[in-house]
Amino acid sequence: MKRSCLGYFFLITVVIFTSCDPESVLDPRSKVKDSLAVSTIWINTLNEEKITSKDKADYVPCDVKIQSVNKPWNFSGSGKIRGRGNSTWLWYDKKPYRLKLTEAKSILGLKSDKDWVFLANYRDPTHLMNTFVFIMGRGLGLPFTNSVRYAEVYLNNDYIGLYQITEQVEQGRNRVNVDYKEGLLLSLDLDDGPSLSPAAQDNFWSSVYGMPVCVKHPKDIPTEQLDSIKSELKVLETAIQRDNYYAVSDILDIPAFIDYLIIQELVFNVEVAAPRSIYIHRNKNQKWVMGPLWDFDAGFDFDWSTMYTGHNYFNNFRKLVLGRDPYRQIGGHRIPYFFTDLFKFRQFVRDYKDRWLEIKNDIMDVYWEETLRYAEENKDAMFRDFERWPIDRHYDTEIRAMGVWLRDRVEYLSGIIANYPAGQIY
Repeated sequence: MKRSCLGYFFLITVVIFTSCDPESVLDPRSKVKDSLAVSTIWINTLNEEKITSKDKADYVPCDVKIQSVNKPWNFSGSGKIRGRGNSTWLWYDKKPYRLKLTEAKSILGLKSDKDWVFLANYRDPTHLMNTFVFIMGRGLGLPFTNSVRYAEVYLNNDYIGLYQITEQVEQGRNRVNVDYKEGLLLSLDLDDGPSLSPAAQDNFWSSVYGMPVCVKHPKDIPTEQLDSIKSELKVLETAIQRDNYYAVSDILDIPAFIDYLIIQELVFNVEVAAPRSIYIHRNKNQKWVMGPLWDFDAGFDFDWSTMYTGHNYFNNFRKLVLGRDPYRQIGGHRIPYFFTDLFKFRQFVRDYKDRWLEIKNDIMDVYWEETLRYAEENKDAMFRDFERWPIDRHYDTEIRAMGVWLRDRVEYLSGIIANYPAGQIY
């Protein structure tokens, strides 16, 4: 039965600072032309129903109204909302959410779609970790890198803090724009893989490197199609494992693979080891491409010994994911060899070193400076969020610590990367 949406309002004040188009690339040397705007979103849940689950079956119906100083952004419509996330939903009081509109619409200047994500960023005391990576990913030209919006949220007149609003990672014309019938979007993620989601019908262990794989697109696939996708991925894995670099370059976007690895190492994203939140996609008759980038509040030397209650980052800038010798995985984490076997090729190592030299100065001068615009524009919202969710780390102190850690890490990685072994195979 169709129900009307009644109840109190879910108030959001939003500060905008990035490009609206998830496919656009930030020009690191031009002035940012994005207009800063403050918008208000009301989400009116049915009978003030609380959002207590992240299950798809437990969406709560709602009405949505947006008012903005940018008049074209004003919007009224209907939808539904639920929780989202894994550890962020289970462990922390400040919850993340997923909003699904009844019809695909543009909100806050972003391209039209139904699905929108509200990231709580409770673990991250800076609110900047995903933002920095998204800005850098756009600057490097990685396809389908998410947009960034920020919101202060009131749920049924209860202030629940500062949120980051962005696109859902999914196939779509304005998302991961691969062919609806023959394009692929895969997640390499332990939580969605066969060991932790054994009842799912959309996952498998990859044939060569034994990685947990979940098929995000296409949806609801029969067993024979799942086997076909596994075989397609095996072709890529086999090419990487064997000794023919030209075969790899024919089916993998190697420049994007290098940029993706540089970001993972730069922010010390240890979740590559599981792996978790790693995406790879392939359009019809095109190469495999790593990404989109997603979920970086486990990077930046997060202290996992306090993972349920702590917000402890930026302790040591000398730790490595790939290691001093990535091919042999010496001095780093034990990650799937899928990510390191290409370091046996001399051409790949040369290209990796050249790319680092090309971009390293922009990391602090461009991407970090862009990230700091968020901190400046949202300092009042950060203060209110800190009052609502007091933790043992202050955002001002942690933002400064993040900048120092990144600066030191760029210098440290410059020495590490320069001394990577040259590779064994031409």
